[in-house]
Amino acid sequence: MSVDFFSNKILVTGAAGFIGFHLCKYLLQKNHPVVGIDNLNDYYDVSLKKARLKELEIFDKFHFHLIDLTHEEKINHLFEQEKFDIVVNLAAQAGVRYSLENPHAYINSNLVGFLNILEGCRHNPVKHLVFASSSSVYGMNSKIPFSTNDPVDYPISLYAATKRSNELMAYTYSHLYNIPCTGLRFFTVYGPWGRPDMALFLFTKAILKGEKIPVFNYGKMQRDFTYIDDIVLGIEKVMEKTPSGIPPYKLYNIGNNQPVELLYLIEVLEKSLGKLAVKELLPMQQGDVLTTYADVDELIHDVQFSPNTPIEVGVQNFVHWYYDYYNPN
Repeated sequence: MSVDFFSNKILVTGAAGFIGFHLCKYLLQKNHPVVGIDNLNDYYDVSLKKARLKELEIFDKFHFHLIDLTHEEKINHLFEQEKFDIVVNLAAQAGVRYSLENPHAYINSNLVGFLNILEGCRHNPVKHLVFASSSSVYGMNSKIPFSTNDPVDYPISLYAATKRSNELMAYTYSHLYNIPCTGLRFFTVYGPWGRPDMALFLFTKAILKGEKIPVFNYGKMQRDFTYIDDIVLGIEKVMEKTPSGIPPYKLYNIGNNQPVELLYLIEVLEKSLGKLAVKELLPMQQGDVLTTYADVDELIHDVQFSPNTPIEVGVQNFVHWYYDYYNPN
């Protein structure tokens, strides 16, 4: 079922985050009213999050609230006050490796916080809840490409376990309260304004400084790197189409459908920077997976969209932004 998209008030959680910022900006440029929330935590550079918000605050139809998803009363009040039509939940404690060191952050943000969003949608009915999941739910799945029909019962990081839990929680609320829910399994999103803890950002910073870059599994890992503009267009397409099943619930992969070996990513980055990397080849890290590869056939069939930005183009765009923002010369 299609939603009357242009008349909707949209809530984007994690609005100061990488994907949330880009989605908000895109929607605002199309003249949608957008309410953004974020807790501006210090998992990575808060000044980068504030700079993203500054880009959004030039739009009259953007309203920001500094709220943590775990604050039940504040979330309830926001839903009651604003009466959202569409909710896009992108707020989460991210990162696979960080979950090994700070497990409680993931339970609080990704489980308690998501429950508060579901309760908000339950008591203040919305037309559609779209929420972020992750390719990490596939764990050590050896069947490629990864399909949403594959079993995902063996996560190998707490981050992945919380993302799979989100999918199950959303399904339950969709079943019990008839809330239209769509989950999106993102595959290694990258691009301008990206997260400083991601490989492309870390590699760029280190190469420019002449420092070693850690290359796990000796560079033989593959990732389905997905450019941020593709992700945003995919979210928009999904927002417009509510699931038609009983319960009204659906999961999609959003990935580039073209896995890239880590060593090739570094090669492309070296060309974009005009400088060679000093590679420190290391064994596989705990919690990592060897390959991610998205089957996006259902996304193409249902919403007529598939990501298609080549890694060479996406990396070049990131490098241009990095030089513009950090002025490393």
